[in-house]
Order: sequence, then structure tokens, then C-alpha cells
Amino acid sequence: MCKLRIIIGLIVLVLTSHMFAQRDVNYDESKVPEYVLPELLKGSDGKKITNVKEWEKIRRPELMELFATQVFGRTPLDTIDVSYELLTENPKALNGKATSKQVKFIFSNRKKSIEAILLMYIPNEPKEKVPVFVGYNFKGNHTTTLDTTILYSPVFDLIKDPVLERGSQSSRWAYDKIIDRGYAVATMCYHDIFPDKAELKDYSIISLFPEYDSKVTAPDEWQAIGAWAWGSSRIVDFLETQERIDSDKIAIMGHSRQGKAALWAGAQDERFRVVISNDSGCGGAALSRRKFGETLSIINNAFPHWFCKNFSQYNNKEETLPIDQHQLLALIAPRKVYVASADKDQWADPKGEFLSTYHASPVYQLYGLNPIKTDKMPEIHQPIMEDIGYHIRTGVHDVTDYDWKCFMDFADKHFKD
Repeated sequence: MCKLRIIIGLIVLVLTSHMFAQRDVNYDESKVPEYVLPELLKGSDGKKITNVKEWEKIRRPELMELFATQVFGRTPLDTIDVSYELLTENPKALNGKATSKQVKFIFSNRKKSIEAILLMYIPNEPKEKVPVFVGYNFKGNHTTTLDTTILYSPVFDLIKDPVLERGSQSSRWAYDKIIDRGYAVATMCYHDIFPDKAELKDYSIISLFPEYDSKVTAPDEWQAIGAWAWGSSRIVDFLETQERIDSDKIAIMGHSRQGKAALWAGAQDERFRVVISNDSGCGGAALSRRKFGETLSIINNAFPHWFCKNFSQYNNKEETLPIDQHQLLALIAPRKVYVASADKDQWADPKGEFLSTYHASPVYQLYGLNPIKTDKMPEIHQPIMEDIGYHIRTGVHDVTDYDWKCFMDFADKHFKD
């Protein structure tokens, strides 16, 4: 009975703490604490970084190490075998404008395998190689379109979540508009790589790696966001085998938690020439030190399987974090990065997302590129299209046709000019 009371007490304490955390969210700019961002162009030895060589040889590796050990966890260097199986090919998809492909990825360590399904649409015109957008979907490939031939992911038998209706998230995937602009698009359900529940880590690709131990998690061990970033790079591996894809013109687009993963993927993998973060918020594009909207404490308590364990030591102590998110954006330079926000999505801290783009600008200037030159946010629907881009639109936490128009405008600027 005593043990039962203790367990009940702990449950009540956790629930109460969670409810308090949700209630104690700051949406008031006047309550944003004064903060000093960690230096972008100063090495750990205090030396000022003044040119590209010093950035690439000194400061960039330091920041990569800090993000790996303190935020996302270390991505293993081991290689996992990946094979591909073409499941379907339809040259008359989207009313004849595109060819669709469904490709099974089989990840294996020779003792265990995990399967994922990639859905691709490639424009039938033009005939030459085309640029491509890569991005995860949240509820299965079948939810991105009404096409009845699109397969359900086998992962839904595992996670036991209700399977959403076909096409239920098609508003987030402007396939027709993307194809009309001359882009291919490749998407995969993110659950295929790491089912988004802490208790399902054994069924993620992380479990295939040699040092994985289901009972022990090292403080700097990678978690879901690191796995999703790794999976994005494996999609690129496959795209490089496709004769219609221009592998020098690959863009990654991630929304919300996948916006966080897209930024980390872009920092690690230079094959992503354009990196797009949509409503990524805390742990993504938003500055942690602002403590506005979702905070480290909230996100680490709600989603303990997203970031490495070390990240939680900064809960309610953001000012002690040795890095901040503007430095994550800077790691993508000289490749192009675009951040998008929504005015009703205060949880993701739009101003903090914008300020990251501004404070990342000095590294882009080192490369002689055009950064964001002002810390004053643009008006709604007035996108900035430099080598760093940003827009804020009306609406809520979502991906809209307006977002896609801006993403493609930005990609056009850097892929087609």
C-alpha cells in the first residue's frame, strides 16, 4: 500500500509539474529576459575568427562538437547496410504530369532489419535532370495524397496510433504546384526511421548500430532528431542513384520537429544545398535564451527521446547553454538556409526564429554572401530572399501553399538563376 501511494504521488507530481509548465509559458515580449548570445566568431581559446579558413578549421568544428554532445547527440560513424526495392512506378501520376515511385528501404545490420517506404514524384517535363525537395511527413505517405495506390507504412502496425484517412494531410504537400515549378519531391513517414514514442526506440534505426544498448543511454547518445537527420541523408544516397534527379540541387524541408531535424541534417550533410526550417521553434531555429513559448524544460520533459540526455541539464538554465540556435543556422553556410514562421504560432517563438537568422549572418558575410542585415522583423507576407531567407505568414502551426511558394521562390533563386 505504501509503495502504491508513492507511485500515485509521483504520478500526480509529474502531471502537476507538466500542467504547471504548460500554464507558465511566456508569450509576453516584456518578460523576455536580458541575454547575451554565445560568440559566433570567437574560438574557445578566445581568438577572433576573421576568415573562412579559420571558421572551417577552428570554430565550425568546435560548434559541431557542442551541438553533437550537448543537444542532438553524436551521430555514429558506423555504416548500416541499405538496400532498395522498387514497389510501384506510375508514369501517369498527377494527371499525367509526373512519374511516381514507391521504394522500400531496407536497413540491416545482418541480424535485424527495419523497413521504410519512400514516395517520389518526378515531373515528366522537363526531360532533363531536376532539383528535388526532401522532407518527412507525419502520418504516412498515404495521408499526403488522395491517390489510392499509395501504400500504407508498415510502421502503423507497431505504433498503434489511429491511421488517418487517405489525403488527410494533403494540404501540407503541394505536389501539383511543386511539379509545375519543375521540382521533384521525395517524402517518407518519419515514424519509419524512429517511431515517435520513447518506448519504441528498440524499433528505430538507432537499434541497428553496434553500440546500441536498450538499457543504457549515454549522456551524448543520439536520439530521435539525430536519427531523423541521419535518415534524410540516406534518402539523398538513394536520390543520387536516380538519373532524373540533379543531385547538386537538393533541398530539405522540415516542419515543426522535422524542422529541427532538417537543420541538424543540413549542418552535417553538405549535399543539402538549401535547408528549410518551418515553425521549428525550440531546439530548431528559435533562440533558446529568449525563454519565449516552448522552453527547454517543456520540450525535454514532454519529449525526452528527441534530444540527447545532456540537453536536459540546461532546463530552466538556458543562459548556461554554451551554444544557441543562431550558431546552428551558421553551420549551414555557405549553403542557403530559409526559416519560416506563423503569426499565430507563438509557441514556436517567431521572433526568436527570425533573430537566429539575423545573428547567423556574420558567417555568411565571411563567405562574401548576402545575409539578413537588420534585426527588425519583416512584415507579414514580406519574405526576405537573400542567401539567408525568412518569412512570417498569417495562420497557425502548419505548412501551407504560401509556405511552399516561398520555399520554391527561394530555391529558384539559388538553383535556377
